[in-house]
Amino acid sequence: MPRPDAVVRPDGSPVHVLVVDDEEVLAELLSSALRYEGWNVVSAPDGYGAIRQVKAHDPDVIVLDMMLPDLDGLEVLRRARQLKPTVPVLFLTARDAVEDRVAGLHAGGDDYVTKPFSLEEVVARLRALLRRSGMSTNVAESVLEVGDLTMNEDSHEVWRGGRGVNLTATEFELLRYLMRNERRVVSKAQILDRVWQYDFGGQANIVELYISYLRRKIDAGHAPMIHTVRGVGYVLKPAEEAG
Repeated sequence: MPRPDAVVRPDGSPVHVLVVDDEEVLAELLSSALRYEGWNVVSAPDGYGAIRQVKAHDPDVIVLDMMLPDLDGLEVLRRARQLKPTVPVLFLTARDAVEDRVAGLHAGGDDYVTKPFSLEEVVARLRALLRRSGMSTNVAESVLEVGDLTMNEDSHEVWRGGRGVNLTATEFELLRYLMRNERRVVSKAQILDRVWQYDFGGQANIVELYISYLRRKIDAGHAPMIHTVRGVGYVLKPAEEAG
């Protein structure tokens, strides 16, 4: 379900994004943040994989690391543009690699961010690139529904089975993230990065604490919707799908 202010294709369908980075954890965190925008995301760990994904998935925008284990980012850009001449490309570069940034822009890259970066910065840059390339803003109603759980993102109201649920601001953001990722298992690291903007590590106990708070308010008196997947993370799904 896309965000109410999500950037979408002209026909209203989700934007297709390709993330190319050989750092697995970083690529997954970035992909998760982009899915939170309501976009369809595929990834590739190297240059040849990126070209295959361009052919298979016709991305609307590409997030491309300059340093890959096989082809470099400039060669991936060249080959991608042969397949799709106008696709916007956002380069990821090392902080001290000024020459890479200049080369990337001269080669036809549309923008760049330097590592380490905030996920919010990458999303903002991509939204700007997509709008410039002709995408539009979704104006769908800002209401999320999972089973008998309903959230109004504008009024910050939540109901379970028709009964209002009072949440703190942090509990609301955590629940929103779980609802946006309905039926998808999200890790503690992903939750920390999206809800608290912490680096992934050392703060997992705060996630466990707030999950317990949510369970008391959301699942109390009802079949549970918030489930622990041991060693992986958490998933929210309609109660009738439990088990």
